[in-house]
Amino acid sequence: MPLLSTFFIYFRIFDTDKTIAVTAEAQYLAAFKEKILSYYPVSAEGFQLLKDIVSFHQLEKGGILLNIGQVSRHLHFVCKGAVIAYFTGSDGNTYNKNIFLESQFAGSTVSALLRIPSEFTLQAIEETILIRMDYSAYKALIYGHDELKDFYIAYLEKNWIIDKERREISLVMENASTRYQRLLAEYPNIEKRIPLQHIASHLGVTPTQLSRIRKELKEK
Repeated sequence: MPLLSTFFIYFRIFDTDKTIAVTAEAQYLAAFKEKILSYYPVSAEGFQLLKDIVSFHQLEKGGILLNIGQVSRHLHFVCKGAVIAYFTGSDGNTYNKNIFLESQFAGSTVSALLRIPSEFTLQAIEETILIRMDYSAYKALIYGHDELKDFYIAYLEKNWIIDKERREISLVMENASTRYQRLLAEYPNIEKRIPLQHIASHLGVTPTQLSRIRKELKEK
């Protein structure tokens, strides 16, 4: 094959890969924007300010996003994949604090806000693509722009008051089977993606209890 033809073939392959990458990033940014707007109607100019401080970050399965004891300096938006937040108790057992899937924000807000060591680890349990924001730059934008401040307040109200209270009530008032079915309704494919021990810990039950719940539901 002539050298020139070979060059054009490789050029087209490279150009196609680049186009795919750019298209994927555009889709991830669109999802990020949609999430921001779900909290507050930020203007195009306001979103551009946020967009200017983000970067893309990729983790392989098992990669650590934040170690326990490390001070968090970033806020992350999950574009693709799954991240778990976990800690080890005094009994030596591992407990899940949360599971973060697509279109969710992941991070240790307390650590970033107070600049103290994180009390849990963030780990990717799938190959994961994230949008990363430097927390200091993010807070500077919030303090400097009223509409981003309003977004921040709405975000905190939804995640740290409304959702947190609902989860606390659910843990007390609902049985594990109901909580499990609610989780499946919200994330239909979660069983195929997340190891059952992580789901069990997230629900506040043992893996054995979760297996019993799944068996009972299948028999109905």
